[in-house]
Formats: sequence, structure tokens, C-alpha cells
Amino acid sequence: MKIRVAIYGYGNLGRGVEAALATAEDMEAVGVFTRRDPATVKTVTGLPVFSADTLLSMKDKVDVVILCGGSRTDLPVQTPALAAHFNVVDSFDTHARIPEHLAAVNAAALAAGTCAVVSVGWDPGMFSLARLYGGAILPNGKDYTFWGRGVSQGHSDAIRRVTGVVDARQYTVPVEEALAAVRRGEEPELTARQKHTRECYVVAEAGADLARIEAEIKAMPDYFADYDTTVTFVSAEELRRDHAGIPHGGRVIRTGKTGIASDHSHVIEYSLKLDSNPEFTSSVLVAYARAAYRMSAEGVVGAKTVLDVPPVLLSPKGREELIASLV
Repeated sequence: MKIRVAIYGYGNLGRGVEAALATAEDMEAVGVFTRRDPATVKTVTGLPVFSADTLLSMKDKVDVVILCGGSRTDLPVQTPALAAHFNVVDSFDTHARIPEHLAAVNAAALAAGTCAVVSVGWDPGMFSLARLYGGAILPNGKDYTFWGRGVSQGHSDAIRRVTGVVDARQYTVPVEEALAAVRRGEEPELTARQKHTRECYVVAEAGADLARIEAEIKAMPDYFADYDTTVTFVSAEELRRDHAGIPHGGRVIRTGKTGIASDHSHVIEYSLKLDSNPEFTSSVLVAYARAAYRMSAEGVVGAKTVLDVPPVLLSPKGREELIASLV
């Protein structure tokens, strides 16, 4: 029997989940659930579209819900609400607020007896695992995470929530001098501002106060306040022409020393180069949706992160096959 998945939200991430599920032989999409008028939403693979309000009525037809909303205002409300009824997976990516989000979802999931996996993606997510492995192997060392150059979906969404903004793309750009110093094993002390800059391309409403929009973006906590940020206002045509893609990537680097005298230096580097940020993130979400369903079937309840999920549960292959082919 296939794992039945509901897609909650249908933007770039929702379309990516739809595509990933189409290639997962052990899973199937029940449909898309949207806050928009379902009649106005056309899915890529012909999946049925339902009003978000009808999801609860289909509780017996859904094994796990993948939430595809934004981290700024959607997921803090939606994930706990849906975890009260379903096994869920989300991609909440505001790092500073993950403990708070985890606690809220955990309370709902424990009360309902469901399993939730939050903050799934490549960072947080795959990069979180890379940081864990690096620190466990080289305890005498330092972690460094560099993102980009690429489009951040969460940050772009946060800009679009600013009054007067029609559309936006935000690029995270590593500071090359800082990256080079880390790779040389110098173990520099770097602030967020010294590691990355942020470039924002914004389409504003006609007559909007551009100075206010720029100031509000640059002052936004958890997103831009701690970085050198540039805001460039462009037309909708320019944004479509020059910033249509959603590439991203980055690297986690752990530098450290071993030996009684700490006389041997090591560098661990895990990197990603992504043509499509949302499609890759969606693929990670689908793998963890499989794990959430399996954990629930084993009686696991409450909210978890990628650090809590046994890797063997992510693959459609069986444990014995994985051991024989990978170990």
C-alpha cells in the first residue's frame, strides 16, 4: 500500500513536491489543498485541487501532510494546527526560531498522537546533519556554513510580505575572502555580516514609498538586520527577465585538529549546487514524509527534526538492501 500524501499549499515548493511524488514508487499524492479558489489552480500532473478547509474531512484518506507555506507567517500557525490531526512535515527555516517552532508543534503532536518532522530541507536539514557529523568527528574545531550565491525562498517571501511590494528575489552571497580563509584552516572568528551579503531585487507597487520599503527590509530581524543588504528596485519585466530562476547552494565546512598535541589539521566540506532550490527542498521533504509515516507506524509521536530521524527510514529501499549496497 502506498503512502498517501496531501500537499498543503501550491507555490514553487508545492509544485516541487508534486514532481517529487510523481517519481516516488511507494508514495502517491492525494491532491493539492489551497487557500485560493481551487477552480483557479491548475496542477502540473493533473492532481485534483481542494479547498484547504476540506482537508480535515479527508483525514481517513491521508497518511502525511507536506506543508508548503512560508516560514514568516504560514508555518508557525499551520504546522501546529495540522499536527493536531495529521502526521506532518514542514520546511520552517527561520533558524533562530526553530526551538520555539519545534516546541509548539511538539505540544500539538503529542496531544494528538501524531508524528511531525519540522525544519526539513537542505538548511536547515541536510546541512544540519553535516554540522552534526563534522562536530562529532572533529570535536576540536569550528563549524562554518556559507550559503549561495543563490535565491533564498524564505527571504524572498519575507520581502513580499512587506506592504507595497509586488514581487521580490533575494540572493544570499558568500564573502569570498572569508570563505578562502576558512578553507585554508585559519579558523577565523566571523560575524554573520562578515560571512555573507544580501542582494534584494524588488518590484514595488506604483506610488509606493520606496524609502520606507527599503528601510523596512534592511531592519527585518532574523532576515536582513545582521547583514550588509542592498535593495534594488526593478520593474516586473526586469525581474522576470533577469531573475526568473531559483538556483541556490552552499557548503558546510568543519575545520579541526587531531592528535595529542593537536598537530594534524583537517577540513571536512559538504557542498550543494542546486539548479532549483524549491525542487531540491521538495525532494528532501518527500524523503522525510516517508520517514514520518514510518515512524508513526512504529508508534513515534511528537515533533522531531532531521537530527532525530534514522537515515534508513528515508529511502524506499529496505534496510538489508541499503546495508548491502551502501555500507
